[in-house]
Amino acid sequence: MQIIDAQIHLWGSGLPSNMSHRQVTHFTPEEAIRLMDEAGIDAAVIHPPGWDPGSTEMAFAAVRNYPGRFAIMGALPLDQPESRDRIAGWREQPGMLGLRYGFLGDPARRWLHEGTIEWLWVTAEKAGVPIAMLATDSLPEIGRIAERHPGLRLTIDHLGGRGGTSTLKDAAAMTHMPDLLGLAKYPNVAVKATGVPHYSSEPYPFPALHTFLRQVYDAFGPQRMFWGTDITKMPCSWRQCVTMFTEELPWLKGRDLELVMGEALCAWWGWKRTP
Repeated sequence: MQIIDAQIHLWGSGLPSNMSHRQVTHFTPEEAIRLMDEAGIDAAVIHPPGWDPGSTEMAFAAVRNYPGRFAIMGALPLDQPESRDRIAGWREQPGMLGLRYGFLGDPARRWLHEGTIEWLWVTAEKAGVPIAMLATDSLPEIGRIAERHPGLRLTIDHLGGRGGTSTLKDAAAMTHMPDLLGLAKYPNVAVKATGVPHYSSEPYPFPALHTFLRQVYDAFGPQRMFWGTDITKMPCSWRQCVTMFTEELPWLKGRDLELVMGEALCAWWGWKRTP
């Protein structure tokens, strides 16, 4: 079974602007590889963080230096007209799988609701570029976008929650779940089950979150549910993030487990990974 982390951040300078992340000035590909090898993780998808202006170049270097171990979900500025022309060739860059955005705050959230970035969905659908997003307050709007653009593969981050921007725990962090489950009817919407331990007030194996994982699994199925960590804000080891899914969820096993732990992600984002 290949184990692929759907989301990690790598950086070489600056401190994370999100205080839930480890407040260190670097988490490099070399550091990540060492920890991945210790935890039995085959590969990971890098999401270059905004607090380090060199993080995208670091991600490309990781792809070059560790073949088959890393891929990238990048970003283009939504307020720059020239971004539109770059989407068509976006996936031609080595290791680049798609785009990822946060829509939790303005102006990005406003652009989402007002239709200002309709060009993004149109252009990405045409180019076959998948998009991942944080959009807790906008899940019904994401449903409308999915309906208008059935050829566009959308992925909702962090079980639909606010990730590290929220201090809410357990059920209080999952009040959006009805809106998230409502998106399952759109076959072009998937969910990253990333950062789950961060939402828990309990120790490993974080049992209060198991019910919500089962709800997502039942609604979306194993082909549209992707394991991952956002490891630099986890309250546990990388290995425990793995075993929470592989050993502590008795309803997730066999072929479905293989899909959730990596195969489905590769298929959804088009990562033709060579181990």
